[in-house]
Amino acid sequence: MLPLLLAAWFGRSVETDLYYLLAAYFVFCGAILTGAFQDSALVPVLIEVEDRQPREVPRIVGALLGHTMAIGTAVAVVMSGLALSIAAATSTKSRLASELIALLALVMMAGAIRACYVGILNARRRFWAHPLASGAGMTVTLAVIHWSRAAVGIRSIPIGMLAGELVAIAVLTFVAASEFGSPIVPSLDRPEPVQRILRLVRLEVTGSLITRVNPIIDQLMSGLAGVVGGGTLVRYASDIVSLPTSVLQATLFPVLMTRLSEDASDPSRLIATTRRTVGIVVSILIAASAALALARGPLSAVLFGHGSMDAVGVQRIATILPWGLLGVAPFGALLVLARAHVARQNSRIMPGMGILNSSLNVVFNAMFVGVLGLSGIALSTSMTYVVVAVVFWVRLRASPSPPSGGG
Repeated sequence: MLPLLLAAWFGRSVETDLYYLLAAYFVFCGAILTGAFQDSALVPVLIEVEDRQPREVPRIVGALLGHTMAIGTAVAVVMSGLALSIAAATSTKSRLASELIALLALVMMAGAIRACYVGILNARRRFWAHPLASGAGMTVTLAVIHWSRAAVGIRSIPIGMLAGELVAIAVLTFVAASEFGSPIVPSLDRPEPVQRILRLVRLEVTGSLITRVNPIIDQLMSGLAGVVGGGTLVRYASDIVSLPTSVLQATLFPVLMTRLSEDASDPSRLIATTRRTVGIVVSILIAASAALALARGPLSAVLFGHGSMDAVGVQRIATILPWGLLGVAPFGALLVLARAHVARQNSRIMPGMGILNSSLNVVFNAMFVGVLGLSGIALSTSMTYVVVAVVFWVRLRASPSPPSGGG
């Protein structure tokens, strides 16, 4: 609902382009944190500790939460300072940019804490906790944006998101306290499992961080298309394109990460589970993509053709959609295969895969944007997903067995 309501409430403008550019930047920054918890090496390692040293689990999760808070604060201060310096030197709306940067930095920190709780609870198979917390948080987010937008304009988006994250954290804190018998106490202890998690996720985060450059590149490339609000239109189209995989990430993938972690000790069983899952996911996503492509005109009008969004903008979204939908099924396969590598604690390949992903996106953008305009940005993303998914599969078949408990 969020992108649909944002389109109706704010349309497309220089301000929305500024917001989405900064939002992409802070998603990039947040990958340093959120990528370390959800569907990461945290899950297989915690499952292993739960089996072998169950009494150590509260200490370990407290250390993970403490490191999240400490690293999150450092990242927010450093990356916000960099963004503020650039905005002051380059933006014609430096005051608005500064206010958005401060708010988005807080959203990023809160999102990292939420992700830490989600990773911990998913490892204990409490998959229902995140949807419950997310639903409560998003309800608050939408309400705050709706009631504050007239007073503070585009600033209401990060204000609402921060309020929603805090509500989600409150729900997850309560669930975690019930799960462990007492609230998780943050610390900076570094027992061996925590050191191993940090070592593995450092590689995963590096790969994720490099990949997260892509939305920033896409936003910058949209400016070359010469369309007012072009970055906003690309973002709205990508929100529709990502809907099928978002549904799977909210339902199947958290459970899949735990299942793959349990299968990781048997390479043949892991490959079989991965192959079956890829087949099912790709079939579902091809059908969903075809349906969205066929209905793209009426769908874009129904979803975006109201409020502050103009008719030309709606038509441009419909034009972009088919090119982005080409990459939905490959992206779904990519997500499954990446989790299979993480389940095997094969995180060392992630930086290289991130470099491959971003390099391909830059090359394809250079090839297609001049010919297809905004649609070329969507096509470059789709082509990137195809190549990366194939490479992930080839490397999974060739990857070694996972390390032992002390590895």
